[in-house]
Amino acid sequence: MASAATPAIRALVQAKVEHRVHSYTHDPRSDSYGVEAVDALAAQLGVTGEQIFKTLVIELGSGGLAVAVLPVPTTLSLKAAAAALGGGKAAMADKAKAERTTGYVLGGISPLGQKKKLPTVIDESALQWDRVLCSAGKRGLEIELAPADLVRLTGAVTAAVAVS
Repeated sequence: MASAATPAIRALVQAKVEHRVHSYTHDPRSDSYGVEAVDALAAQLGVTGEQIFKTLVIELGSGGLAVAVLPVPTTLSLKAAAAALGGGKAAMADKAKAERTTGYVLGGISPLGQKKKLPTVIDESALQWDRVLCSAGKRGLEIELAPADLVRLTGAVTAAVAVS
């Protein structure tokens, strides 16, 4: 497994955080990475789609980037994310800028182990679960961990940023 260690996995190991890594076969034709993860892992792990979180990079009104982490089946409220992060307003970040800043490719952006640590908001629904899954930093690789650990390691705030 050492060869598969991404910066996100290394961050968890270094912090001595209990976690499990799950992999699935990524279809390069897929452009809905979160749905692909849910389809591949929900039944296999006995979790719901609401326990599998996607990582979205947004640009705040100040021009700085930030991260929003929310359940795959939901949509991000840019207004709520901006308010939670004190950014006034927000828009989805440019793909190239998001990849360059985080060090990850789209569809594999993890909230952990980013090249540049960004302000992060995690949807408060994460706190209702014992375990949640999020990207391990590579398409086809997910990390399962306690939501409190995810919040602590990302320095995130929690807020209602997901819309069903």
